[in-house]
Amino acid sequence: MDQPNAARVLVVDDNDAFRGIVAEVSQLEGCTLTQAATLADARRCVDEQRFDLLLVDLSLPDGNGLDLVDEIDLAEQGRIAIATGFPSIESAVRAVRKPVVEYLVKPVPIDALSRLMRDARERAATRLPRAATPVGGMVGQSAPMRALFEQIRRVAPLDVAVFVHGESGTGKELVAQALHELGGRGGRFIAVNCGAIAPDLLSSQLFGHERGAFTGAAQAHNGFFEQAQGGTLFLDEVTEMPLVLQVYLLRVIETRTLTRVGGAREIPVDVRIVAASNRDPQLAVANGHLRPDLYYRLGEFPLTIPPLRARREDIPLLARHFLDRLNRRYGTARVFDADSLRRLGDRNWPGNVRELRHAVQRAYILADQDTVAIAEDATPRAVAESDGSIRFAVGMSFDDVEREMLLKTLAASSNNKRRAARALGITTKTIYNRLLRYREQGLIGDDVVGSGPEDDKAD
Repeated sequence: MDQPNAARVLVVDDNDAFRGIVAEVSQLEGCTLTQAATLADARRCVDEQRFDLLLVDLSLPDGNGLDLVDEIDLAEQGRIAIATGFPSIESAVRAVRKPVVEYLVKPVPIDALSRLMRDARERAATRLPRAATPVGGMVGQSAPMRALFEQIRRVAPLDVAVFVHGESGTGKELVAQALHELGGRGGRFIAVNCGAIAPDLLSSQLFGHERGAFTGAAQAHNGFFEQAQGGTLFLDEVTEMPLVLQVYLLRVIETRTLTRVGGAREIPVDVRIVAASNRDPQLAVANGHLRPDLYYRLGEFPLTIPPLRARREDIPLLARHFLDRLNRRYGTARVFDADSLRRLGDRNWPGNVRELRHAVQRAYILADQDTVAIAEDATPRAVAESDGSIRFAVGMSFDDVEREMLLKTLAASSNNKRRAARALGITTKTIYNRLLRYREQGLIGDDVVGSGPEDDKAD
């Protein structure tokens, strides 16, 4: 009886004797074999299931085996080997331009077939099931993610505001996109990072402005609310929004109308709002970063994304997912070795899914052959630096870079927030808000935060 997690192999060959040899080897290696004698049969097979290895003959009754390679989704189907009893320069050149495992000439040595089967077993051990991506672009089969997927499905069709809470890198925007796609709204999905836009510009960016509303406003501008008309507006890091704008945002939500900056006309808006923050929203309310009345409106249905360390069983699935995307993009068929997947599973991943994606990408770039190896420490770190400079390793997340830059600049400014703010080109309040977040995450102490955004002495 076939094992459910056994490697799945498809042999496409009209030679009964060769298929028999492959069947014997696959049985010895513990693989599940499917046989096809024509391209038509092979097409039906790949439509019905995924295979970890496709062993394809070039000369078939109804066409060239490479035509099948042209048609299938290589990231979906896995690795491919070409076998032929009639080799030619033309077919070899065409084959090596594709992500085939090997170009084999019959009679194929038994040890070569055994090696291909063993490679297929490694791939099967981390196969990403189709059911692992049930909602949007998210991947996961752990209990916390299955529960999250079910909540998304239930709330997506309803006209309620959703507040998504999760650590940096967990995929809050993916949740918002899934809510939009499953909600059936015909308008656009607009994502806004409220912490990345200067406070004095955020109002006109969100709500728009009229011509002449301020210096440089040469023409009227539709804000993000109007751009998302009939769709979904994703307000990421909404806890970083200035309190004065939170008041107006609440009014827009309650009245479903807005007035552009410098205007007097009320404009109706039909927008679903999905808000998000890596802060605990209740703590943000208690600390004065989020108005309670706004939170009650934004958090009609709260969703929490688990950190990656709380769903370790999803790490191999995610790693394979990211590697498959790279294979599809660059026309390769690389796989992880078993030790690499173990190392990935042992890490805590403070940067969550984003950090894992970067680690897989680095390993893919550095791979010399078709096997991708993950080093013992897969986390990028800042390299040596002088007192007056900061250097970062390629692949560090933006949040990590921002934190290092802010803390190093603050230290160089003798913890004077005004001086550091001028050096960074941001406001003192922004620095203070970031420090509060770092303290909540346990990264700094009270001595660095100080008593408030105005606690510095004059320079």
